[in-house]
Amino acid sequence: MTTLIIKPRARIFHGHDWVYSTEIQKVAGEAVAGDVVALKDHRNRPLGTAIYNPHSQIVARRFSRRKQDLDADFFFRRLERALSVREAMHFPEPVYRLAWSEADGLPGVIVDRYGDLLVVQTLTAAMDQRRHLISDALRQLLNPTGIVERNDSSIRVAEQLPPRVGMLHGDEVAPFNVEVAGIRQKVDLLTGQKTGLYLDQIDNYAAVARLAPGRRVLDCFCNQGGFALHSAKAGAASVKAVDISETAIAQARENAATNGLTIDLEQVNAFDYLKKGSSEGEEYDLIILDPPSFTKNRKSLQDALRGYKEIHLRALKMLSKDGILATFCCSHHVSREDLLQVMREASVDAHRLVRQLAIHSQRRDHPVVPTLPETEYLKGFTFQAMAAW
Repeated sequence: MTTLIIKPRARIFHGHDWVYSTEIQKVAGEAVAGDVVALKDHRNRPLGTAIYNPHSQIVARRFSRRKQDLDADFFFRRLERALSVREAMHFPEPVYRLAWSEADGLPGVIVDRYGDLLVVQTLTAAMDQRRHLISDALRQLLNPTGIVERNDSSIRVAEQLPPRVGMLHGDEVAPFNVEVAGIRQKVDLLTGQKTGLYLDQIDNYAAVARLAPGRRVLDCFCNQGGFALHSAKAGAASVKAVDISETAIAQARENAATNGLTIDLEQVNAFDYLKKGSSEGEEYDLIILDPPSFTKNRKSLQDALRGYKEIHLRALKMLSKDGILATFCCSHHVSREDLLQVMREASVDAHRLVRQLAIHSQRRDHPVVPTLPETEYLKGFTFQAMAAW
């Protein structure tokens, strides 16, 4: 087994499981992308076992603190443990993230469950090469009717992996309806949004919807209508939802009809809608900002923060006297403190005093490992406007 000697003061000595190319002191052996390698410190003390890809900036990702191979038994045990953790969470429907990459000891592996159907992503070379072992383990554990491979994520580019979508097991899956938290939504596992639904936001849909009764609601970047649907069902006085995607708006409209809900849907750039609405005095009692990630790397962070500030400033200007703003960010490059600072600056510029009502994160089926901050990517807050004193 090839051995990587890690430089002192590398992040792995502080509990992280990633090794960057700049943190390697020496490579003993000739490993290729996808191989399993041993990790040692400069005094030759073992640090565990990792998957290797010299083409990636993250050269090694540790998956065990001891010597371990990626064989069929390994995948069965890790996935069995991940399933046990989710079953202990007692979700009302069998719709959840079954495996969440490093948080479940499976770097680059994502498995989402929709009852008897599973969706798999393998975002690292080693796991991609062993995707059939992963599929076999899932079949042993759950006997699903189908396992969909959704390997069209841009994240795979960093590992020099080609896009690939299809069936790992079973016949091709047609779009279907699934009910989660009392709302029925259409899911297209092969060509729809990512792996189907935004499972990470399910708890937040309910939390925000509890504030909706009797309020005029605006859902920006609505995608398939998650916040809008839940707000309408909760008894909002009116719901307006906007998104730039024609496909997303069509899907949200179908979801609203399926649930017998009235939502005013408009295909428009949310930036443009907020800019126009704030300049024309348009007003709402509850505004939700749930944009896609504005940055995929640290280099574009400042540009992203300017974008976040812009939409927060416009939204605050459109809030009624005691209106509520729920805001979310799904980029792990933007920290919780970054998002809070954006809100501070926007509230000052908008001349609106706000108080914090709630802090939001991803659902429990996307567990967070404190020493791996990348496992927490979704963060959010709910604020309420206050009268100045």
